[in-house]
Amino acid sequence: MSHASTAVQERPTPPTGPRGPKSGLSSRSLPRLAPVAFAVVSIALAVGLGLAAGWHSKVQWGMIAALFFLAISYVATTVVENQRQAKDRLATSIVWVCFLMAVIPLASLLWTTVSRGAERLDGYFLTHSMAGVLGSEASGGVYHALIGTLEQVGIATVLSAPLGLLTAVYLVEYGKGALAKAVTFFVDVMTGIPSIVAGLFILSIMLIFELQPSGLMGALALTILMIPVVVRSTEEMLKLVPNELREASLALGIPKWRTILKVVLPTAIGGITTGVMLAIARIAGETAPIILLVFGSQLINANPFEGAQSSLPFYIYEQYKIGETASYDRAWAAALVLIAFVMILNLVARGIARWKAPKTGR
Repeated sequence: MSHASTAVQERPTPPTGPRGPKSGLSSRSLPRLAPVAFAVVSIALAVGLGLAAGWHSKVQWGMIAALFFLAISYVATTVVENQRQAKDRLATSIVWVCFLMAVIPLASLLWTTVSRGAERLDGYFLTHSMAGVLGSEASGGVYHALIGTLEQVGIATVLSAPLGLLTAVYLVEYGKGALAKAVTFFVDVMTGIPSIVAGLFILSIMLIFELQPSGLMGALALTILMIPVVVRSTEEMLKLVPNELREASLALGIPKWRTILKVVLPTAIGGITTGVMLAIARIAGETAPIILLVFGSQLINANPFEGAQSSLPFYIYEQYKIGETASYDRAWAAALVLIAFVMILNLVARGIARWKAPKTGR
């Protein structure tokens, strides 16, 4: 009896390391703090190259450091790990570089405004106007401009928020035909119009009907700029409301208008409020319509329907145009007040959105 010999193929034993068998999928990897080390080396190389070449701009140093960072990250990851991980790290590095390129100018602007504006900002500055104050004098305040901004932005918000909200509801819930397409087209066009065009439109109406400059005229121009932003942001928020909520409400026999009022709008109230606040921030810094329609004033005018008024953006432009050291200080302080005004509005919007948001159970 002959026994057939069978070939048995033995599996290679996996390599063992100091902590036991090493998997074939595992490979070498860079330390967690490797990107920090790459950034330090890149900055050092950029500074050295900039000094050697005689470049004094820190912007150039930053751009060179970003290029060095991307190159070092890709090469080091390719050598230590593999090319697939190197491409992944390169994409991540590009995202971080773009993020820093966007954040650093904003942080620098905010820091400059706070450091320069805090020197002049005090209680006297917020409670006094520029009546009888020369441009070279260190006295004077921003009270008249703050009142004008509050009234003009408030009137624009009261006019544009309901119009924008109702337009967005029509486009999302009812609009199907040519009218909806036309409204969408004009909203898109209005979103990109320059502020000076809105000011010229209201100015033409003033000339036709022989109206005098006032805060109301400036508020109407700001309304034109604010409506498309409210419409577009509200429309996107309403589209995010699940259709199941609408269908469940309609299945219970509730009319469509009541479904929109009690289901759709409360669900999207957080995003709608944020969109309105973004629109307010969009118009709060506009200067061109105010120059055309409000004319500016050194005196306190609490009546937006009669007489010239001022505003914070116009006050900043006016003080910068004077060209004195004291006027520059007042301009920086007014810019800080404007930034604080927008930040307070955003905090209030977040509070209202959280308060009005629908309660969810477990």
